[in-house]
Amino acid sequence: MKIEKQTLSFLNQLRENNNREWFQENRTTYETALANVKDYITQLIVGLSDFDPHINTDIQASRCLFRIYRDTRFSKDKTPYKTWFAAGISIDGRKLDGPEYYLHIEPSKHFLAAGYWRPEKHHLNAIRQEIDYSYQEMTDALAQGGWTVEDLSTEDKLKRAPAGYSEEDPHIELLKLKSYILYQPFTDEEITGTKSLQKVVDTAQRILPFKRFIHQALDQ
Repeated sequence: MKIEKQTLSFLNQLRENNNREWFQENRTTYETALANVKDYITQLIVGLSDFDPHINTDIQASRCLFRIYRDTRFSKDKTPYKTWFAAGISIDGRKLDGPEYYLHIEPSKHFLAAGYWRPEKHHLNAIRQEIDYSYQEMTDALAQGGWTVEDLSTEDKLKRAPAGYSEEDPHIELLKLKSYILYQPFTDEEITGTKSLQKVVDTAQRILPFKRFIHQALDQ
């Protein structure tokens, strides 16, 4: 299973023609691309369910996929469509309040991410507490998949120590994070290649020990 080159071609064309008229004229091409991505997500769910107890094959790809239509109400960018396909894969589809997988399909910008993106306050506090109490366990979980703490995304990070922690805390740079995520990029050639799905599944399996650590912090 792979993402078809025609799917990437559609996304490239959409980037150049991001308007409703062009989209309507090319709706059949869009639906073909969407079906390809949906089939890919379905097979990815099957692969994940082989080793992650929080994923099962009853999860529907349609519940995981994000809409391609952009919400432009509060954005300066008024283009009506996203130029990528994306899916949040969890027991609750794309709407889980907890750790999940996220697959992003965009020419030259493909990636798989997993962990917990912007958890609500009570979950964020629990994760920070678990890291502070069990730092070695977390680094061991990362190491099982070949990762280090430097691989965690720093996209969301406080400038100062969060409430209840000191700048002198030995783990303070990790505790400043507001999201706890690992991600792996893929090239166009990898995502459209014959081993595409296996590469993504293998990456997810490498992230699993860290994802399991997050679940443990939340008593899940």
